[in-house]
Amino acid sequence: MLREETMAFIGSGTMAEAMIRGLLRQEMIPPEQIIASGPRPERGEELRQRYGIRVTTHNVDAAREANILVLSVKPQVLPIVLRELAGHVNPETLVLSIVAGARMARIGKALGTPAVVRVMPNTPAQIGLGMSVWTATPETTARQREQARLILEALGEEEYVNDERYLDAATALSGTGPAYVFLFMEAMVDAGVHLGFSRRVAKKLVLQTVLGSVEYARRSPKHLARLRNQVTSPGGTSAEALYHLEKGGLRTVISRAIWAAYQRSRQLGREAGEE
Repeated sequence: MLREETMAFIGSGTMAEAMIRGLLRQEMIPPEQIIASGPRPERGEELRQRYGIRVTTHNVDAAREANILVLSVKPQVLPIVLRELAGHVNPETLVLSIVAGARMARIGKALGTPAVVRVMPNTPAQIGLGMSVWTATPETTARQREQARLILEALGEEEYVNDERYLDAATALSGTGPAYVFLFMEAMVDAGVHLGFSRRVAKKLVLQTVLGSVEYARRSPKHLARLRNQVTSPGGTSAEALYHLEKGGLRTVISRAIWAAYQRSRQLGREAGEE
């Protein structure tokens, strides 16, 4: 379904590369049918040598060839890119945007393309273990939706939602989520060093503990609270540790952080002229 299409990435950063890598790893599309456009020639050359794709520094040239156009630029850059591409995109082109906060209506109106898919991926997509939440305009055809789904499956798991407002929520929860997890892991490693472990050993213990816990939770039908209770004996070490985490307001801090990220996602949309 993708092998006969030409995909152009406007923006050739980390997430664009993750998508390119995933598509090529699963042989969904030949490398010569992928174009990456970005302002830095050296970055383009790096991608060309690494993946055999076509590269350019001219967004308009890339967009004109595309059947599927991926917007993968910073939110602050999007208004400039939309003005640049206006009038140069085929109205039948599927536009897939991973720009945080950017509304589909704004993109479709600026480019003259009714078929717009908005996606919030996350950084584990770089190793094929990402979580992508997406939605599409009503004008997006069944074939185009299936193409979008296949692209996102190359990054890991995908979840379709029927209301665009969930994309800002996904930005705060799963899109930004790896940062929360990394911070928690970093704190655990530091605590392990404080207890006397070398940083190498502490990191190994934490990484495997988190990995095993995630996989255990994935395989178990039980609620997370029940899994937590399984390792919390009355008067034991887990109970003591959890008491201090709750006393320190861990749940409240996490909830407030995610809410703040949600509000920031909406603000980015407003700053880009989306609302």
